[in-house]
Amino acid sequence: MRTALEDKIKRYFGNVKLMTRDKLVAELQRDFPTWTNNTINTNLYRLKKNKILSTPTRGIYTLETGTIFHPRADAKLKKIASRIRRKYPFVDYCVWDTSWLNDFMLHQPFRRFTVVEVEKSAVESVFALLSVEFKYVYLNPDHVLFERYINTKDEVIIVKHLNSEAPTITDDQIVFPTLEKLLVDMLIDENLFSAQQGELDYIFKSAYKKFTINESKMKRYASRRNREVELEKRLNTNLAK
Repeated sequence: MRTALEDKIKRYFGNVKLMTRDKLVAELQRDFPTWTNNTINTNLYRLKKNKILSTPTRGIYTLETGTIFHPRADAKLKKIASRIRRKYPFVDYCVWDTSWLNDFMLHQPFRRFTVVEVEKSAVESVFALLSVEFKYVYLNPDHVLFERYINTKDEVIIVKHLNSEAPTITDDQIVFPTLEKLLVDMLIDENLFSAQQGELDYIFKSAYKKFTINESKMKRYASRRNREVELEKRLNTNLAK
């Protein structure tokens, strides 16, 4: 029974990294219709104890045994995500804060940016929406805008294009980028990640030390962004693989 259950659990996840408790319980009830809630709870507890499952955050399960990068949204990010969901419910997006990267760095940046990434077809509409309510909102800023305006202000919101099939994670109806996505993006967007450019080696090592990294996911995303060679070189050199 134990082996059969573990096999089913792994099949439930398939290519999905995270699953809500409700979804997981529904899958178990389908395959084990005679199980009571107490039986399900007992088996989930055993699977966690045996390191088959882990819970990176409340109500979320994963097959990963390590720690998953799962930052929390502050009030500003929650408000932005809420506005996008309400106005454009079918638009792909993700929101995040550059301060999330500080834990991976030796030198702490003086400023932080709120970043909103939106699918190409809706990026200008979301920019207009946020510009009504927030100050200092910039759309796809280039080097000149960063140097002249963005780097001199606090509470800046940067709206930019979200690349297709970018790896994201959803929690409490808010979509965040995965750590794999952020690591690859640091190799590309030198303006947004200017504070991190001098510490990329240290950041990669810190990320691997602190969290579970899905290299397959990261390499697929790097390939879509034409950075697979650079990523592979960095991993081989700095992580001594």
